[in-house]
Amino acid sequence: MKVGVLTSSRADFGIYLPLLKLLKEDSFFNLEIIAFGTHLSKNHGYTISEINSFGFAKINQIDTLPDSDSPENISKSIGKTIEVFSSFWENNKFDLVICLGDRFEMFAAVSSGTPFNIKFAHIHAGETTLGAIDNGYRHSISLFSDILFVSTNEYQQRANSLVNGSANVYNVGALSIDNLYDTALYSKEEFLNEFNIDLTKPTILSTFHPETVNFQKNEFYIDELLSTFDELLNSYQIVITLPNIDTMGELIRDKILAFKKINNKLIVIESFGMKGYLSCMKHCCLLLGNSSSGFVEASFFSKPVVNLGERQRGRIITNNIFNTKIIKSEIIETISAIESLGKLEKNEIYGDGKSAHRIKKIIKDSYGNN
Repeated sequence: MKVGVLTSSRADFGIYLPLLKLLKEDSFFNLEIIAFGTHLSKNHGYTISEINSFGFAKINQIDTLPDSDSPENISKSIGKTIEVFSSFWENNKFDLVICLGDRFEMFAAVSSGTPFNIKFAHIHAGETTLGAIDNGYRHSISLFSDILFVSTNEYQQRANSLVNGSANVYNVGALSIDNLYDTALYSKEEFLNEFNIDLTKPTILSTFHPETVNFQKNEFYIDELLSTFDELLNSYQIVITLPNIDTMGELIRDKILAFKKINNKLIVIESFGMKGYLSCMKHCCLLLGNSSSGFVEASFFSKPVVNLGERQRGRIITNNIFNTKIIKSEIIETISAIESLGKLEKNEIYGDGKSAHRIKKIIKDSYGNN
């Protein structure tokens, strides 16, 4: 069975990894990676090198990068991705193509395949993020897909309502939880040797993406966050990973890098890779930002998350999530309240670490005899 897997960023590749390993090891599957987006960007860590390190038999590399992150160039990039992929789909046939998430470039690659009647399976369907235009992209991808894989019962109900019986919907749990069960994460000592970052110090792990619905406010938001860092760095070591491509994402990257020049205590990382990022999450005191990883992976570690602003509004709020406006005084107040809490109870709504096995079985059962 020939299966393609669309991956456009370091984030989705890390989530895919447990499934990719299973498909690679099973001779029933002829697996091809379809890498595009920021994987081919030297400014975003050139993460195609990480994909190459896993020894997949075939990796297709497709250049779809926008010239900049302005609304005009993001729109042009969607058009470019659709055009480039139209030739790819014409010349490459698959029994099934797996896609994940809600990125604009993932939407473009999938929508380009619909005239070719390509069968898609969409991972992380049914979720909602009202503070990002990605919300529309995610639901559109689901409507183009034959199989939807969701991570919770609530998301399964939402996905069923969205597609109204036009696709098969399965609650398999979250693939990223498989990583947490299967991957031997770095100890603090190993992390220090690998990244020269001492996680024995009280550490905040931060990722901040632009709010693409109200993108005009992003300059104020990042200035407010960096002003918060200025105070927090008196008590905490702060490690921040740089954002992916989104509208005004470059402004946020530039502001973070300019702040580091003034305050060298801030630790800025382009990309840890999946194992490094999850290890840092495991050992840090709390997460601060607006990344989806604060809602899924952080729940596994019972890690407090100060979730900023509206980008992730609509996601399930577990007991480790503390929603806060992007205002310095409120962020500081929330972190002070978290410091007085004891250990949080573990939440397991995102599954038991066997999502990849379920997905593989469903694909075999659904398409193996077609």
